[in-house]
Amino acid sequence: MPPVSRRRITGFSNPTVKFLRSLRDKKHRRRAKRFLAEGLRLLTEARESGRLPDMLVMAEGREAHPLVDALERDVAAAGGEIVETSAEILAKITGKDNPQAIAGVFAEFDTTLAALDRDAAPIWLVAQALRDPGNLGTMLRTGDAVGAGGLILIDDCADPFGVEAVRASMGAVFTQAIAQARWEDFLPWLRGGPGQLVAASLRDAVPYRGAAYARPCFVLVGNESRGLPEAYEAECDLRVTMPMRGRADSLNAAVAGAVLAYEVLATLNG
Repeated sequence: MPPVSRRRITGFSNPTVKFLRSLRDKKHRRRAKRFLAEGLRLLTEARESGRLPDMLVMAEGREAHPLVDALERDVAAAGGEIVETSAEILAKITGKDNPQAIAGVFAEFDTTLAALDRDAAPIWLVAQALRDPGNLGTMLRTGDAVGAGGLILIDDCADPFGVEAVRASMGAVFTQAIAQARWEDFLPWLRGGPGQLVAASLRDAVPYRGAAYARPCFVLVGNESRGLPEAYEAECDLRVTMPMRGRADSLNAAVAGAVLAYEVLATLNG
């Protein structure tokens, strides 16, 4: 195979560097419909999930690695661009003092509800007004771990394509379907086909262990500080409660989603 062609960038003021830096801002990401992912693990997860970056950016002097070589070959074969630059410029692009040696620019995915196949998995995660990108990334990782179909973000959530959420997902942003919708659009979509909506709650709830979960099960968590609106909880098919043995009155939203998702998985597989 002929050598892969690389474009070298040496200046901080290069237009490509400015474009890449702009992807750290939600407004510019939405305008470009592109997002940045950093690190060989994330980019390898993307490649193995059938997603390749439009642009591959690599630091000079990085250690050779067969997975990097595979990425280069596949990106070049798909018509993508490969850029080589200094570690200092890459740090400026990613906003990290000690960046990974490789990053990629990806096209944003279709995040409409219409793009989802609810029958693709027995479990789906749903988050309402989840504002912390770390929690969002954790929920994506949880979804990947339990074999969920994906994560549906309701109302005003953190940006799933933001740098912090992508990092926190540890590659699950590429393995999980992602949808974004308002509650008033999500509910008719859900009721338009099979699907049980389940939330942790104190209102008319049953113990989460041994509850009557049914597939496809949509596990709903609320905002980190406010939880779910009462009207949203009222629409759930099943409300469950988790025991709190200590002084804390609730779990972190992403942790609660993970605990509940594993219980659903155990019940559906049992």
